[in-house]
Amino acid sequence: MDELTVGLIGLGTVGTGVARLLTEHRDRLERRAGRPIRWKWAAVRDPHKPREIRLDGVRIVQDAGAIVNDPEVDVVIEAMGGTEDALRYTLAALDAGKDVVTANKALIAEHGREVFERARETDRAVAFEGSVGGGIPIVQSLGIALAANQVLAIAAILNGTCNFILTRMTAEGSPYEDALKQAQKLGYAEADPTLDVDGTDTAHKIAILAQLAFEADVRLGEIPRQGIDRLQAADIKYAAELGYAVKLLALAKYSPAGLEMRVAPTLVRRGTPLAEVRGPYNAVRVVGDAVGDTLFYGRGAGSMPTASAVVGDLLQVATGRAAMVSRSRPLWRSTAPAIPIVSPRDVRSRYYLRFTIADRPGVLGRLAQVLGDRGISIASVIQHEPGEDAPGPSPVPLVIMTHLAVQADLHAALDVIDRLEVVHAPSVWLGVEE
Repeated sequence: MDELTVGLIGLGTVGTGVARLLTEHRDRLERRAGRPIRWKWAAVRDPHKPREIRLDGVRIVQDAGAIVNDPEVDVVIEAMGGTEDALRYTLAALDAGKDVVTANKALIAEHGREVFERARETDRAVAFEGSVGGGIPIVQSLGIALAANQVLAIAAILNGTCNFILTRMTAEGSPYEDALKQAQKLGYAEADPTLDVDGTDTAHKIAILAQLAFEADVRLGEIPRQGIDRLQAADIKYAAELGYAVKLLALAKYSPAGLEMRVAPTLVRRGTPLAEVRGPYNAVRVVGDAVGDTLFYGRGAGSMPTASAVVGDLLQVATGRAAMVSRSRPLWRSTAPAIPIVSPRDVRSRYYLRFTIADRPGVLGRLAQVLGDRGISIASVIQHEPGEDAPGPSPVPLVIMTHLAVQADLHAALDVIDRLEVVHAPSVWLGVEE
């Protein structure tokens, strides 16, 4: 077969991993591709920066346009990150008749319709396995291996930074700030971790999975999200007493009413697979109507795990499988039937509630009355001794687990409870996923 010529845009974390595979395992890759692979170009911000990888025979440039405009290049690997320039070069590559491989979740989640419409117009492939779950093969699994199913639910841990922080908070009782500093020191968190810890990164990824599983074109603003940056160690401790771990969970559930989606710190029962995912690992639970319950687990980020997915996509392009899949899969089509997004107010769930209350008789009864008036029943209660976890001699923490309740009713009850004179701080609530 003809030689496959590759141009790589970006030699950061992911790009460096791709470069290592292309240079150190070229023979293996070419055997599996069934054709020679030539890495011709690399576009970088600083062409003179020393690098720890071999770039023999690779042309280093600042202008990615040189790659896009080279008629010899068959595939452009976009590893630059961001959205504005990444979108521009992706569309230009497609217009120039090149296939594109990317691990850019923000690009796919925010501009998927534009990218895939252009790919269909130009009859080119866009492969994006690395955009969700790093080295976990969840994109192809949903798009191909599980295609016979109606997916009923996805519950996933999709951000290794957050999972590492929560693991440290759980194992060591560390406050969030200390766990974050440890994650940054070990390289699991960026200097500015905002997009990870506020849930944005996870929301991008569950939006992509919703397209694959439900053909739902979900915008970032449609996904209710709450990060871990305001989570307190006390709630992780009380959750453990109740038999739960706290995870930043991405949820997408299908029902006749529509698609229920959210990203939030969530209580997950200990002993279940998701609750036992620790450190910088990811896991995706998929429930299908035919296959039942499945779980995908592995490193969800990092240079080599993500590069594994990117170069795997490159091999799919090399063998022609990516082109066949792109033509057959209805990704981000404007003709797809719209799936309504269920309002968060209508979501039914069990809830964990924590109140800081005055330590005197009758307080629990008053809170139970307010909850009961909104149809919310109590499953269990934890009340600790005065001063154990709350400042001052009087206020004490009260933790309540509810049975299934509608979120609108819960919020109405909490609005009343937070105004009671016996309540000393705003209430805390978290969802529960069994």
